[in-house]
Amino acid sequence: MASMDQATDLTGCFLIAMPGLTGEPFERSVCYICQYDQQGALGLVLNKPHDMQLSEIFEQTEMTASSEQVAALPVFRGGPVNTERCLVIHQPLGEWSATLQVSDQIGVTGSSDVLEAIAEGRGPHRFQVCLGYAGWGANQLDKEILDNSWLVAPADMEVMFDLPLEQRWRSALARMGIDPNRLSSDVGHA
Repeated sequence: MASMDQATDLTGCFLIAMPGLTGEPFERSVCYICQYDQQGALGLVLNKPHDMQLSEIFEQTEMTASSEQVAALPVFRGGPVNTERCLVIHQPLGEWSATLQVSDQIGVTGSSDVLEAIAEGRGPHRFQVCLGYAGWGANQLDKEILDNSWLVAPADMEVMFDLPLEQRWRSALARMGIDPNRLSSDVGHA
């Protein structure tokens, strides 16, 4: 099978799960693609909460939150790969020890300095703390898109950071002009 046109770089795009994509962690998910190249893709699911709050991450890393509001923030299930790995997706980029620059506004950081800054109330303006990530091997994501598992859309900062979790999937579709009740999971071929 031929891969998608390499000129089509999905870095910085949303993957929006189609109704036919069932089961956790991807059912009704919105995933932000942080890296996409010939070796595969890496993304973070933005609308699946973990069963813990940020205070638990701080405790595990011997940090203390500067406010109850920060301590009570949700932790997200970033995906099924390396689920112990803590990654922070944030805006603005900032200058942290280990940041993957996704765009001129968005970074993903895996170093503890960003967590420490968040705990102290001096972290990025917008952020989500994720455990794990979504990963695809070479051509795997391309095939899933061709198999009608995902829609690709421009990323939207409001969907990514501001909307309540339960609204993100429907809102991401609505911003594409799509009513999820009218989507089919069937794949059409000419």
